[in-house]
Amino acid sequence: MSVSAQDDLIANTLKSFPYQKAADAESALSGMEHWKKDNWVSFFQTLDQEKTFTPASYALSAYVNRAAKNPAQQKRIAHEISNALPNVQNTAAKKLLLKQLANLGEPRSISAISPLLQDATCFNDAALTIATIGGNKAVKTLRKAMKTAGTSQQAAIQSALDYLAKPAPTNPLANPGAQKVVINPTQQLLQLQNEMEKASNPIEQKQILAAAEKIKGIGAMAFVGKYLSNPVLKTQAAGIVVRQSLADLSLHGPLVKSLVEEARSNIKGEDSAVLMNLSDARLKEMSDEHGFVSLFNGKDLTGWKGLVGNPISRGKMTADALDASQAKANESIGKDWVVKDGLLIFTGHGDNLATERKYGNIELYVDWKITEKGDAGIYLRGSPQVQVWDTSRREVGAQVGSGGLYNNTTNPSKPSSVADNPIGTWNTFRIIMKGEKVTVYLNGVKVTDEVTLENYWDRKQPIFPTEQIELQAHGTYVAYRNIFLRELPDEKELITPQEQAEGFLPLFNEKDLTGWTGNLAGYQAENGAIVVHPEKSGGNLYSENTYGDFVVRFDFQLTPGANNGIGIRAPLTGDAAYVGMEIQVLDNEHPKYSQLQPYQYHGSVYGVIPARRGFLLPTGEWNREEISIKGNQIKVTLNGTVITEGDLAEASKNGTMDHKEHPGLLRTEGHIGFLGHGDVVRFKNIRIKKL
Repeated sequence: MSVSAQDDLIANTLKSFPYQKAADAESALSGMEHWKKDNWVSFFQTLDQEKTFTPASYALSAYVNRAAKNPAQQKRIAHEISNALPNVQNTAAKKLLLKQLANLGEPRSISAISPLLQDATCFNDAALTIATIGGNKAVKTLRKAMKTAGTSQQAAIQSALDYLAKPAPTNPLANPGAQKVVINPTQQLLQLQNEMEKASNPIEQKQILAAAEKIKGIGAMAFVGKYLSNPVLKTQAAGIVVRQSLADLSLHGPLVKSLVEEARSNIKGEDSAVLMNLSDARLKEMSDEHGFVSLFNGKDLTGWKGLVGNPISRGKMTADALDASQAKANESIGKDWVVKDGLLIFTGHGDNLATERKYGNIELYVDWKITEKGDAGIYLRGSPQVQVWDTSRREVGAQVGSGGLYNNTTNPSKPSSVADNPIGTWNTFRIIMKGEKVTVYLNGVKVTDEVTLENYWDRKQPIFPTEQIELQAHGTYVAYRNIFLRELPDEKELITPQEQAEGFLPLFNEKDLTGWTGNLAGYQAENGAIVVHPEKSGGNLYSENTYGDFVVRFDFQLTPGANNGIGIRAPLTGDAAYVGMEIQVLDNEHPKYSQLQPYQYHGSVYGVIPARRGFLLPTGEWNREEISIKGNQIKVTLNGTVITEGDLAEASKNGTMDHKEHPGLLRTEGHIGFLGHGDVVRFKNIRIKKL
């Protein structure tokens, strides 16, 4: 082959990487299987060129992953990389080749790697690679190098030797002969689900549901909820679901609400009197915000779509081009991903499956199961990936276990421990992503702890703030079930720089009720908001500090028919609407308030100055309000519109509108309070400036 033809061959191969069309990449990888020695030499030279390093690195990684499944190809590519290792020049290229040799695990490569134990920039990577390959030759090579190594190199070599001296990590649950161990709730739930599949009679099934009631969390509730339509089990399942919702207030959102509503129709017997009333109150207060949804309905691919490019390439497409590509991807996805027996299954052929929606901060639960030699993963914000693989695949480094951020290069990429269940059995991920940080629990064991997820598509950029979640298609069978997600509040400053410059201070830390007093039992800090819980007595909550002239800003969310109030300049005892002042907080559009007096509408100074109507957002949405008081001058602004403004002394000089005594109008200082009236209301983003 001429030099020009060879250059064209390499250039055409690199065009398919990074991830473009799956068919093109597959064709390029198939072609690489037939390359001659000269082709590989030319290919490795592209690793030393800045403009071709990235696509070449992607192509090599993809080819190594493919070759690892075929012993002959595995040995051949390990041989070609070993030959190239002494010839590449830049450090990134050397480290890339070392990483691939570690994945391949070919003992013959150790001879080519050993000189790099003395390399000032690569000795750590070289020692780690040799240790990963393992075996007697690795030990002998490291011990020999130790004799002539410098201080820094000796430390790296000794770490590698220490690693080789330890037995390979094992999972005690994978050993049928192991002694019985105490398993965590996640493993207990997996075990109950397995037992339910085998249960042969209703008595056994009811025992399993009873055991599930003792396990907290959305997984246990959803498991029990599957039996709400079972003629024999639905009554028991209904009681459990309602009791779970009452016992754990962190369970909320559309999925929980739908389960409780379905359960209520099946509540029978002695439980009905108590549970119906309690569940009615629970549903009324339950918020959809930051609550659980199900991403997979167990029936079809609703909510999912085929993969088009990557976040960067999609961002460069016109709307029409993206729509056309998406339609084409969706056509083929039904052949690649199938729903069978309530499971979402990747057949082993095709591309990633992506959520139709984009997500930022999340808590994600997903059960997964792979077969022998399996390899998959969960993309977060459109980026690879929380790793899933068969831990027996030492040739690709899988012995470290699943749950690591595989594609990280600067931050940790490996899990802290092996927590995988045996191949062919179910595993559960709980994945929490806040900002750039990812935490992964595998089968109840924390294996990744607030590790930064790097931007695989552009290492110079941080991870995207929002993007789709993807189930990776990596050429092997994988099944998923029980995919539950809730969006978490955005990380933000309590006070914006502008408000800070204006003199505002936070009145609520969004974590707990530090700085507040009064009926602390009736209020809770949840998901960055203060929530009134009337079933726990409600009542009034007051700021510990007192304020005279001030501006207070806050957001509030009403439930249907809700009634509350903002106390200002109030004492800690007495009716704040009279001994202090109350700014009305009310869903005054609800039918039950059709006969209100003008001074009772939302935003009114209760009994004294009326407010304008028509500026509340629909019930359930967050409203933004500002209350300003200086001397006798008061102003209330709702969602950007002034709805109340007046002089307190002028408004009451001939008596108040409600014809009652309001001694609080004469107060010049007091507490700020939330005045509960038996309804669920939420407040957040509370900040104040003294005037």
